[in-house]
Amino acid sequence: MSTPPVPDVLPHVDAVQAALVAADLTVFVGGTPTGAWAPPDKFAVLYPDPGTAVRESLADERTTLDSLMQITCVGSDVERALWVAGRVRRALSRPLVVDGRVSWRPEDLGGPPVQRDDDVNPPLYFVPVQYRICSTLA
Repeated sequence: MSTPPVPDVLPHVDAVQAALVAADLTVFVGGTPTGAWAPPDKFAVLYPDPGTAVRESLADERTTLDSLMQITCVGSDVERALWVAGRVRRALSRPLVVDGRVSWRPEDLGGPPVQRDDDVNPPLYFVPVQYRICSTLA
């Protein structure tokens, strides 16, 4: 009897990034570039967690993935940051496409109010929004 494959978070990260890029967003994963760079007037930063391989039965088959992904929506003003958040919400309003997996629709967990980042010049506005990503074997 073969063991079912353990779920991998990386294809899910790729699927989220692809959905955001398809929504005409500039997307960075894990942070923004370091050094001198000119940020666009609006963009998103994806911060994935490694996910959890969830036991789906007493047989201890761990084929379901449960992951939390934070998407920080950034803009040069409050309106642009909220515009990015709206694009993210629309992009993640349907199940992700991950080869060999069946995905639930990402669960929008919300986030705090928009904040201003005065540590950069010029200041940027940001709002982190979290999504729960779940999938199982197809």
